[in-house]
Amino acid sequence: MTSMSEEVKLECVSLSPVSMATDPEQGPLCIFGTGDLGRSLGQRLLQAGYKVVYGSRRPHSCGPLPAGTQAMSHEAAAKSANLVFICVHREHYDFLERLAPQLVGKVLVDVSNNLKKNIYPEANAEFLQRLVPGAHVVKAFNTLSAWALQNGPSDANRQVYLCGNSVVAKQAVEETATKLGFTVLDRGSLSAARELEDFPLQLFPEWRLPIRLAVGLTAAFFFYLVIRDIIFSYVEQGKDISFRIMVSLANKVFPIVSLILLSLCYLPGVIAAFLQLYRGTKYKRFPDWLDRWMLCRKQLGLLALALASLHVLYTLIIPIRYYVRFRIAAHTISQIKENKTSEFDTTMAWRTDSYYSMGILGYGLYVLLGLSSLPSVSNSLSWREFSFIQSKLGYLTLFFCTFHTYLYGWDKFLRLSAYKWYTPPAYMLSLVVPSVVLVLRLLLFLPCMDRSLIRIRQGWERTDPENDTKKSLLT
Repeated sequence: MTSMSEEVKLECVSLSPVSMATDPEQGPLCIFGTGDLGRSLGQRLLQAGYKVVYGSRRPHSCGPLPAGTQAMSHEAAAKSANLVFICVHREHYDFLERLAPQLVGKVLVDVSNNLKKNIYPEANAEFLQRLVPGAHVVKAFNTLSAWALQNGPSDANRQVYLCGNSVVAKQAVEETATKLGFTVLDRGSLSAARELEDFPLQLFPEWRLPIRLAVGLTAAFFFYLVIRDIIFSYVEQGKDISFRIMVSLANKVFPIVSLILLSLCYLPGVIAAFLQLYRGTKYKRFPDWLDRWMLCRKQLGLLALALASLHVLYTLIIPIRYYVRFRIAAHTISQIKENKTSEFDTTMAWRTDSYYSMGILGYGLYVLLGLSSLPSVSNSLSWREFSFIQSKLGYLTLFFCTFHTYLYGWDKFLRLSAYKWYTPPAYMLSLVVPSVVLVLRLLLFLPCMDRSLIRIRQGWERTDPENDTKKSLLT
């Protein structure tokens, strides 16, 4: 047993060799730069149990540093550490060329970024490697902010990307990042440095498609309603109701786009289910457009929630609008003059109460879906709980919101006056996608389809006689 354990230990050591010269625990870590990022990185390294020294051109007047660190000249700091973090901008790299003899064999971690893309002909890390050819340059930590380093990793910034030409140097940086609580993703050689430096310059890359879709739908339905309501009334009836653009039209556009976006969150899942049923396996890749669509469902849902919230706020101010108060007063006065009294309509009471009730229930579930998508909440849920909220309650939310819209329309689709210039009302257009999603989802609930889908997602594959014949011939 003893000999076997010794053999296992020897095998473990041989699988992941780490050079003692680049082990950060053998001595202090060095940071060049005493700005916000340098101070935050030093504080985080101290909390992880490392010794930290700062290299500065003015070691005696470089500002407040984390307690427990030491500031010294660049030359002295470079000699004292084997792993050096370069927390300065590229235009200040000149001093590193003078330190080339002291940095031979050292690991230099370049954390710099640029203000714009393609400012320089080569990446900052490649330029640094050319300045100090005897060092091992690793690009890492540039996607993290000073705030993330101070407060610790969260789901939004847990990953550290790195690249470099030296495997041993990357192992040393990876070990340090892991001890700081981050997960490391190796992007290969130093030629990938430009790609890493472009990451922080991207503005909401995962939100671009959802935002474009939301803006496009909002603009399309807004102009559609302007033509049907405002321009139609002015041309056909000679009425100027352009003031309704600010509240009435907005309160129609926002819920319409919100309902469509919500249905678009669940449509790709339905399409994927039918694709798996058609193929008879879950081991074939989905089309690229479907993958992109499924990856942005969270963003689509949050935008839908934002538009639904605007619809709620607009609805709350309806009773205090001048137009509404004027109409109510005019109607009351006309009834007094004519000595008439409106009879209570039970059907209308049921319709309006049901309409408001479905809207309230739908919005309440909307908010629950949004809260459960927050990292702080989703991390506390098991996968089954998260799936139940986002899937089961999500379809229930879609049903309530769709039924809310059907109650709003009621029997208007039977009136010819609702089809202005032979165009359907906007709420009817908004019901197309959610109705299709709900119908397709109901089809998936059929026992024959549900059982087949569950088996496929558990790993079962439908056999192909032609492929089986080919396999037998090859055998």
